[in-house]
Order: sequence, then structure tokens, then C-alpha cells
Amino acid sequence: MTLFALMTWQVAVEGPLFTADVRLGRALFGAGPATVTELLADLGSMAVALPVLAAAVVHSLLRERRQWVPTLAAVGAMAAVPALVVPLKLWIARPAPLEPGTGWYPSGHTATAMVAYCGAALLVTPYLRRRWAMPAAGVLTLATGIGLVLRGYHWPLDVLGSLCLFGALLPFLNSICRRRSSSRTRTG
Repeated sequence: MTLFALMTWQVAVEGPLFTADVRLGRALFGAGPATVTELLADLGSMAVALPVLAAAVVHSLLRERRQWVPTLAAVGAMAAVPALVVPLKLWIARPAPLEPGTGWYPSGHTATAMVAYCGAALLVTPYLRRRWAMPAAGVLTLATGIGLVLRGYHWPLDVLGSLCLFGALLPFLNSICRRRSSSRTRTG
């Protein structure tokens, strides 16, 4: 959270980190094939990420009807995305890299990707023989952020700010999901 506070402060006051961010963003915009970077950026849209979380929620509830706390925590974390991102965007009012208007810090698409994919991974991991879900969620989240920056939809700090802010929720969500796994092992 300290890193998020530092980045937010730098973006808000247009400090030295802000200046470096703008320089880096301008150097990265347009890099890579447009169709690939657009696809990566779209991984963070509600239309793509939310169904992944919804499928994991349904799977988790069908597998263990009495273990609804982790599912509720994952859904609550997803609900926290707009509850936290929208007021921050309004307060910071950062201009977009290539679009008119303000309200681009922190990145909602990055936050959506992180919470949806990592939440889904935490919900399904207890049912998998191999532990590939969380690394896959991390790759999808990073790919989203990279796509957003390369397409010029967000500055790099917009993406990093979301990763820091919502990365702070993941240990909490992980601890809830681990309690489910350990209680299942004790009772099963």
C-alpha cells in the first residue's frame, strides 16, 4: 500500500515519477502488433474477465455448497474494484494518454483482470492436481497491463497503481481460500 500511496501522490502532484511515467508511456505507445495488443488489453474488460470469475464461483459452489465464504470473498473483492477505482479516478482526474478526458488512474481494466483471474484461480486451485491456475492468472493480468500500455489506453503508472492497490487484497483472499482447503482436509 505504501508503493500505491507514493505512486498516487506522484501522479496527483505531477512529480518526478509522473514525468518519467509520461516519457516511458510515450516511448511504448504503439509498440507491438495492434491486433495482439488490443486482444491483451481486452482481457481486462468486464465482458471477458467477469465470466471467468463467474464460472469459478459456480464451480466452487457446486463442489462445496457449505463452503461459501471464499466464494463470497471473491465476489466481494470484485465488487471492490469499481467501489475503489471510480472515486480514485474522479479524485486524481489524470488525463488519458491518447484520448480526450480525464480519469485514467488507476486502471480499472488492470484491477478487473487481477481480481477476476486471481480470484478464479484461488477458487479452483483446491480442485486441481497441478497448481497452474495462479501462474496463469498472473500471466493474464500482466498481459492485460502490457496491452493497455502498448495500445496507449493507460500510462504505465495507471497499471502499476492498480496492481499495487488490488495486490494488497490478494493475500486476504488467499488466506480465506486456504482456510477452506485446510478445513476440507481436516474434515475430509
